[in-house]
Amino acid sequence: MDVLNTVMQWIVAPVAAFVWMLHIKLQTQGTDIAVLKATQAANKEAHDREFKEVKASFQKVLDKLDSIEAHMRK
Repeated sequence: MDVLNTVMQWIVAPVAAFVWMLHIKLQTQGTDIAVLKATQAANKEAHDREFKEVKASFQKVLDKLDSIEAHMRK
């Protein structure tokens, strides 16, 4: 019985504590990764939206320049 008690105290308990610590750390890292992915997706969506707005504005400027050029040629 002393051998079983010693094994539990010096081998099983530290291993169980180590496994529990790894489990908690992996859960935290998984949450951090999910947050980073969501942030990256939101940033990409905002960038794409902004790019489309800039492209539309640039197209309006080019259309206006074309109309000015056409008016000047008359």
